[in-house]
Amino acid sequence: MEHDEPSRKRLFIGLITGTCLVVCAVLALLWIIPFVGLTNIHPTAPWIMGVLLAALILLVAWAGLGLAVSVILGRSILFSGRLRGVTAKVFLPLMTLFGRMLGISKERVRGSFIKVNNELVSADAGKYEPKQILVLLPHCLQNSRCNRRLTYDIQNCKRCGKCPVAGLLDLADHYGTHLAIATGGTIARRIVVQKRPRLILAVACERDLASGIQDTYPIPVYGVLNERPHGPCLDTTVSLAALEQALRYFLKELPEGPPVAELLPTLGRSGLRPGRRAGRKAEAAAPSGQPESAAPDAPDALGAPDAQAASGGPGSS
Repeated sequence: MEHDEPSRKRLFIGLITGTCLVVCAVLALLWIIPFVGLTNIHPTAPWIMGVLLAALILLVAWAGLGLAVSVILGRSILFSGRLRGVTAKVFLPLMTLFGRMLGISKERVRGSFIKVNNELVSADAGKYEPKQILVLLPHCLQNSRCNRRLTYDIQNCKRCGKCPVAGLLDLADHYGTHLAIATGGTIARRIVVQKRPRLILAVACERDLASGIQDTYPIPVYGVLNERPHGPCLDTTVSLAALEQALRYFLKELPEGPPVAELLPTLGRSGLRPGRRAGRKAEAAAPSGQPESAAPDAPDALGAPDAQAASGGPGSS
């Protein structure tokens, strides 16, 4: 420990000194160039500067207009889908600052970015095997009074039905996808490295989804917003129908049987999963020979996901 502390101090001193020197050099150039003039530095300097600025302007225009047209048309044009990383890492922070100047909240800006990202992922991503898809969940979906540790092994859940995790485990079992819970960005990145997915279906709030999309690029991340009836980060839930709809959209082959959301139709409203137990009670109470009532209609999960826009469903606009 004694040898480690001086090393950390030297690293900090070196980094802060180097950063200050770079910033001072940039500031000095911003003063010297207008004062001396590019021509006095070199006769071709104005032309070189003009070419570089023109290329930068064309790149920014291509990225911005290409993404806008791609969202309108619902498909990538002029390789604009490849600029999803530029949007996540460069445009999002700038859009957030610009939105704050106009009085637009961060949540609205992030929500808009998530919808656009979902449009691009839906248009560009292909079809995947179940084990190539990772469903990544936030820890706040777990009941706050539950003492079971699910971060390192979600199978520790006893499926009591008091939170959405039980229904989500049923979803993963039915489709054969990876399912994991992360308590933060560091654990989420570790899970991604371990599972090595080709597509991530992430459930989170606007802030965590936007951050996760930035951190995991170039792996495509499809975001589904959670529901927060008790406020942020406490006993949240998620629409199982919206998540399953997105999952079915990206799978190469669908398993036999009805969608899980038809068996657990109330998940995402109350956060519980009474569908199966309620079905058993109704079956026991029904007169002999009388057929059990059919489950309520679920969203069409076979086609391109529809207007689950508030939950970030594919195809939302």
